[in-house]
Amino acid sequence: MNLFLIILNMSITASFVALAVIIARFLLKRAPKIFSYILWVAVAIRLITPVSFASSFSILSFVKPQDKTGTGFLEFVPEVIGIQKTPVVDTGIKEVSHFINSSLPVATPMASANPMQFIVWIASIIWITGVVILLLYSIISYLKILVRVRMATLVKDNIYETDQIATPFVLGFLNPKIYIPIGLSDHELSYILLHEQIHILRRDYLIKPLAFMLLIIHWFNPLMWLSYALMSKDMEMSCDESVVNKMGNQIKRSYSTSLLTLAVSKKGVPTGSPLAFGESNVKARIKNILTYRQASKRMIAAYMLVIVALVVGCTANPKPLQQSPQGYNIDQLMENKTLYVGNATKVGGLINGMPNPTDSKWNMALQTKVQPYGVTINYLMNDSNRGKEEEINGEVFHRNAIILLSLIDNIDSITYSIVDSSGQFDDIVNSFTFTREQVDKLVGEDVRHFATDEKSLQQLIDRLDSLPFSENSKNS
Repeated sequence: MNLFLIILNMSITASFVALAVIIARFLLKRAPKIFSYILWVAVAIRLITPVSFASSFSILSFVKPQDKTGTGFLEFVPEVIGIQKTPVVDTGIKEVSHFINSSLPVATPMASANPMQFIVWIASIIWITGVVILLLYSIISYLKILVRVRMATLVKDNIYETDQIATPFVLGFLNPKIYIPIGLSDHELSYILLHEQIHILRRDYLIKPLAFMLLIIHWFNPLMWLSYALMSKDMEMSCDESVVNKMGNQIKRSYSTSLLTLAVSKKGVPTGSPLAFGESNVKARIKNILTYRQASKRMIAAYMLVIVALVVGCTANPKPLQQSPQGYNIDQLMENKTLYVGNATKVGGLINGMPNPTDSKWNMALQTKVQPYGVTINYLMNDSNRGKEEEINGEVFHRNAIILLSLIDNIDSITYSIVDSSGQFDDIVNSFTFTREQVDKLVGEDVRHFATDEKSLQQLIDRLDSLPFSENSKNS
């Protein structure tokens, strides 16, 4: 299940990057297609690598995802969602997060397992099944092509001819070969072979299968299917443009005619197979060939700068939000300020914006059915911090409770529990409870007055150092 959640978080991250690439691709529609083709590298990196570097120049700054404990891993769906009493997902888009969270089942106190554990387990099984089916389909498709060309005749070098195919393509991973149908004229053969040779020169015969493997892993994401289709389109169009650059504009008409003829007569190469001349998007490719004009060196240099900036911006994580000296993320806290404790997304965002007193995973349960309203935050002790439960000072929880009570308008009490690593909440090692009445009395006024802006909140945080915390907060 953990692997599926890692893949899911990577897929969500890649979705935002894919949307950025699609928008950039539209804005760069007059640029040579090689630049659009290169942009898809950013999506591939997000699909392969779960972590990344942080930069102030990141397109993900617009959705402000959570960086899991500074590891560089963006966590939209928490790893502990299966054992959260109130499951919380943060997609980076408030409306979407609220819709999802309102649909997620809360934990049943008397049940042996949370409903979310079952949902995540079922989703993992479905994901694995889909991966296996698509992988088998690709292997079978590839083997069918091998059978179809096994009797092909060597023409020269790595070029083979056969009457079992209707469209040229490249086959092979270590020693790629070009297979062409019989009956091509000499002038057609010249630029068709050049097209396939460019594919080989650029290692497209490896790139496309790799892209399809990533699609198999992330098959549940519709945006990845769209990205794969658009990447394939950009691959072919950029190759077409290279042929025109090398052979001149005079071949445009005959080249387009041949592409159309091969597309009409081809016998179909299965999805996920190696590259094929004229395999898809024929109308768009012909239009692109006929309207293509080679860019000047100055324009190419400008496009390169734009592409580099976009790739960096798409592969970089947002820089962590500015922290106060006490470890509170002021920006994140103010952004998640809420009137209602029932807003699980906001409450989860607030907890993530505060220091973690135990350095362990946590989940939460919301009490919103009847007053007094409250939240229970459970810290799950693991083997690495086992034995430190009694050493944890409740003053840190008290500080966090004051900040939470200032930022959640209708909450009446906050309970922190340190529980065993099983996550079943039946072995509470230590707990701390703080009410609004206690906190307001300690501070001397309604702490909600400090949540008006960043400056006021920082004043409250600074004031924490001078508050006379009671012995109850140090050992409950």
